[in-house]
Amino acid sequence: MTLNSQSSTKVNVCEAISQLQILLQERLSTAAVIRDHHAQDESFHPPSAPDAVAFPKSIEEVSEIVKICAKYAMPVIPFGTGTALEGGVNAINGGLSIDMCQMNNITRVSAEDMDCSVQAGVTRRELNEYLRDTGLFFPVDPGANASIGGMVATRASGTNAVRYGTMREAVLALIVVTSDGNIVKTSTRARKSAAGYDLTRLFVGSEGTLGVICEVTLKLHAIPECIASAVCAFDSLEGAVNCVINTIQMGVPIARIELLDEAAIKTINDHSDLGYAHTPHLFLEFHGTDASAKEQANTVQELAAELGGSDFQWALKTEDRNRLWRARHDFAYAALAQRPGSKILSTDVCVPISRLTQCILQTKADIATTGLNMPIIGHVGDGNFHVALSVFPEDKQEMQLVDDFNHRLVNRALEMEGTCTGEHGIGVGKKTYLVQELPAAVEIMKLVKSALDPNNIMNPGKVL
Repeated sequence: MTLNSQSSTKVNVCEAISQLQILLQERLSTAAVIRDHHAQDESFHPPSAPDAVAFPKSIEEVSEIVKICAKYAMPVIPFGTGTALEGGVNAINGGLSIDMCQMNNITRVSAEDMDCSVQAGVTRRELNEYLRDTGLFFPVDPGANASIGGMVATRASGTNAVRYGTMREAVLALIVVTSDGNIVKTSTRARKSAAGYDLTRLFVGSEGTLGVICEVTLKLHAIPECIASAVCAFDSLEGAVNCVINTIQMGVPIARIELLDEAAIKTINDHSDLGYAHTPHLFLEFHGTDASAKEQANTVQELAAELGGSDFQWALKTEDRNRLWRARHDFAYAALAQRPGSKILSTDVCVPISRLTQCILQTKADIATTGLNMPIIGHVGDGNFHVALSVFPEDKQEMQLVDDFNHRLVNRALEMEGTCTGEHGIGVGKKTYLVQELPAAVEIMKLVKSALDPNNIMNPGKVL
């Protein structure tokens, strides 16, 4: 970039901010503390602050904001709650962070059709609290209290995905503001459609690079008659993973089946004041009628016993189940607490279920060569697992060890016809791996990006 072009860019940003202030008044901020809050997610990636932060209240305002940014070629970075893990909200080229927190209305709930429409800033906990008296719930649970818009953008999943699917399956339709400020509805409330290209799925997982997600129509599910959680300890990691594989292959419609190795169990014991044995564990949950949930549990208990699993420890009361899953969801914070001042680096490869044991055992052996504490946890019912590391990014030697390990892990998953990311997305951290995984498809993705965002203002530098 030449000095003249740098100067021109600064002028463009100043002019854009001036017009945005007229539009939004006090809902546009250039304060350093606000900009710094929007400079990063919860990952280890270096923070990059935007030039300003906007807080729209309507789809029409988002449209006007994007039109101003397009006029002055100012980057646009959608921001939900900042809980992602791949630097997707970091403003690496400056620009405008559009914080959707004030677009937090639940605009419609249809109990009869088991669907709803929400603005992008609604969080998953807010939605389920609102739905509580309808007999329905929204099942996608990534752990963090993420915004629905952010969950769409990252194609989030989590602990319930093995039964209820990911955001890809949960979303019926979207309202999106594209890079020219146009407001686009991608589909209808119909449960299936063959009407043209599937634009809804195009925007699901696009990480803010194709448009700003403003409203989401979601499928809902009936709250099960019976919800029962259990914990099962295993003699070996191999036995625990094989139990998962057998459960899935037998068609047991289990709602959650989470793996924690002995290092992960020690971490949550220390953080959440639990007393589990320091051996591999499965955390399980069964949904259905009383009879069907009992049948599922009996089947999995028998499978576990054959593979070195203990009798189930049950969590049947709501408060006991909540404590169990809160401990699982707080794992990242538990890992950080062991190394104060560190940042979280969580891998998230996913492989075909038949290759899961092989991949995890090879990864466990690889961890032993590093000399670092690297717990393994995972939503293993769909082949997705994490190696969670609390790292000091300024420690170059440690980061080199971690980078080398992550490279081997991703290569291992790709060799087993898996993926470099089961749920966290690409962001800034996995662009190289995306090219390695889908080289020809990336070229098509670039064509789509160029067609929908010809001036590259939508979250530039991410994914591609």
